Amino acid sequence: MAHQFHKRGRWGKRKIQNFSSAPSFLVLPLTFLLIFGLVACGGKSPPASQQNTETSSNSDSNLTFFDVTLEQADEVGRPIWKVRAKTAKYTKEKQIGQAESPYGELYQDGKVVYQIKADVADIEQDGKQLFLKGKIFATDPSNGIVLQGNELEWRPKEDLLIVRNQINGTHKQLQAVAQEARVKTREQRMEFSGGVVANSSDPQMQVRTEHLIWNIKEEKLIGNRPIEIDRYKDNKISDRGKGNSAEVNLKTKIATVQKNAQLELLDPPLQIASNSMIWNMNAETVTTNSPTRMFQRAENITVTANQGEMKIPQKTVYLKGNVNAVGQRRQSLRSNTLTWYLDKKLVEAQGNVTYRQIDPPLNFAGETAVGNLQTENIVVKGGSSSGRVVTEIIPQERADRR
Repeated sequence: MAHQFHKRGRWGKRKIQNFSSAPSFLVLPLTFLLIFGLVACGGKSPPASQQNTETSSNSDSNLTFFDVTLEQADEVGRPIWKVRAKTAKYTKEKQIGQAESPYGELYQDGKVVYQIKADVADIEQDGKQLFLKGKIFATDPSNGIVLQGNELEWRPKEDLLIVRNQINGTHKQLQAVAQEARVKTREQRMEFSGGVVANSSDPQMQVRTEHLIWNIKEEKLIGNRPIEIDRYKDNKISDRGKGNSAEVNLKTKIATVQKNAQLELLDPPLQIASNSMIWNMNAETVTTNSPTRMFQRAENITVTANQGEMKIPQKTVYLKGNVNAVGQRRQSLRSNTLTWYLDKKLVEAQGNVTYRQIDPPLNFAGETAVGNLQTENIVVKGGSSSGRVVTEIIPQERADRR
């Protein structure tokens, strides 16, 4: 009978289901048993009597069915997947079914969590997991996320959807490419791994790393591996950040970069380094609450401090705590606080100010200072109480000994 159906090339519309009461299907025709073995037994070999019938000729080991539905339910009868196909070919040797134009739904708690489709796909199922191989599209109908890849695995008991092999994910908020995406449907969390490149349109930026977590509901990106972030303005890179880990809030447009955090601004040109950095892309500010180092290559000035804040549009830096600014010729300005106007090439220092230069050798101490550190044109003023400025002129012989 199986051979007869294969010759005709027709099987009619039938629904193929997997229930615990398998013995009730034993009275069905042999053709139905063959496809049932594919979808319900997860690749188990048919009984010996069936094997003899199927292997009588090459045509008997390759069966074609039309308008096929593969369906699986959980312990309480709720669907966990449904896949339909226009045609399905079953190859006994490979214990696999090849479906043409398959489409269907993946369910969690009886509700559709992803819709799937492909041009052609190899389908396997074992009652607990569903596998598809081919050019596959998976769409989350609740938020419009589309995952495209060449392999799909659905593990409903683990609440886990895996899409592998050249992943391309698209959403109105984020587009990403990677080698693998793991989706926790209940938690609304997606993990990308392997050569991850994610692009956001608002804020306009690109993230590159090896592992990236996307908390979809919270609108957050979390990188727990070395990560690079490029910020764009008018489709051109304006700032570049990197660190060992980072969290980006796509809603507030604030990135928190941790451990070996670095940020390179292109306008004004400035490098900022710290172990903790808050980068507000919307307000265009950078704040560091741990020891920080800033370097301006054009003027060859390096400034270190306990804390710092950069206002990018104003091109102004505010530094606080053990501030030490060092110029190209080792001239230095120490103070409690420092305001650095990059476009004016001007610094204003306050509190326990000490200015020192090498050539000619001079030391000044006071309460405030203002001037151009690069040209060594610094004016130091005394405090309000004494109004005195302490000046030390170092003899040349003493300077040489230093």
